[in-house]
Amino acid sequence: MKHPLYTGVLACALAGTAAHAQENVQIYGRLNVALEHVDTSAAANGRSFSQTRETNNRSVLGFRGSENLGNGVKAIFQVEGTISPDTGAGSLAARDTRVGLAGAFGTVFLGHWTTAYNNATSSLDPFYPTTAGYMSIMGNGSAADSDNVADTSSFDRRQSNTIHWWSPDWHGLTVRVTHALNEERPASGARPSLTSAAAIWEQGPWYAVLAHERHHDYQGPGRNDTGSKAALAYQFAATRYGQTRVAVIAERLEYETATGDLARNDFYLSVLHTVGPHVLRFGIARANDGSGPSTARIGFVRSGPDTGATHATLGYDYTLSKRSSVYAYVTRLRNDARGVTDFAINGIGASPGATLKGAVLGMRHNF
Repeated sequence: MKHPLYTGVLACALAGTAAHAQENVQIYGRLNVALEHVDTSAAANGRSFSQTRETNNRSVLGFRGSENLGNGVKAIFQVEGTISPDTGAGSLAARDTRVGLAGAFGTVFLGHWTTAYNNATSSLDPFYPTTAGYMSIMGNGSAADSDNVADTSSFDRRQSNTIHWWSPDWHGLTVRVTHALNEERPASGARPSLTSAAAIWEQGPWYAVLAHERHHDYQGPGRNDTGSKAALAYQFAATRYGQTRVAVIAERLEYETATGDLARNDFYLSVLHTVGPHVLRFGIARANDGSGPSTARIGFVRSGPDTGATHATLGYDYTLSKRSSVYAYVTRLRNDARGVTDFAINGIGASPGATLKGAVLGMRHNF
């Protein structure tokens, strides 16, 4: 299937490069497709279910560039869209898309972009963004393309109508801030908006994060939801046995619902070990029981005993080149007796207490 919009955009980008209209224009992308066998002991209808399928793990096509404006200031832009090698579907600018300025003041831009809260820790998940991604638990699901009303549960989100500021680096410390304007007008009378911030410290082998995000009026007028997390990662020095990175994240999610407060604590541990072309990956996420008087279910979060879940994945990559690799992994998501967590992307449904499993073989190519 050919997409006229993509064809036109790429032609314009190439023409702009030839004419030196921008300092540089880069066309880039990622193709990430896998064969999966997945099953659940109890899908949404309560029955067991299994399926062998071909899955697109968020393949992308985009172009980005900059123009030197003088005095150390650059105009920057990016348009990134979705593509689905398994079906041929795609959308021109459904992923990170922006226009802005960069200089001594940092980077300021407008667009449709992942929040500061999201992108501060997504790189610490070696299975992001696949069926095994930590978003099943961390952040309470995935909102890959959302606004203030389309998804009112997830803190792992790409948000429309946003303003961003990324600070300059100061001895390894940077700050990122996102604000989503309250352009939506739901019938409830709410005026929903989002504010997200992250402080990131990267120095030598260390990587540390403190992040907070607030959803105003998402559950109705005057009701605010918050996510807070801290993360720490360490890259051990390389030896003849390879190099290892270990990362841990702790998160608390809080929702104000019509029937009272709802909260949950989540935790994540990942290990990434590289030996030449071989990469071993492991990740385990744990959602504790939800707490609070609320009788509502927000995404995968509900209150009461036995409402938690554990999601563990073990994988292996073989690097074919700097751009290409093949990979395999097995993943298991076990809900407690009243837990209702599903895979965050490529979900298959989960009734209370369900256990979900997957065995995956895939290939990834970046260009």
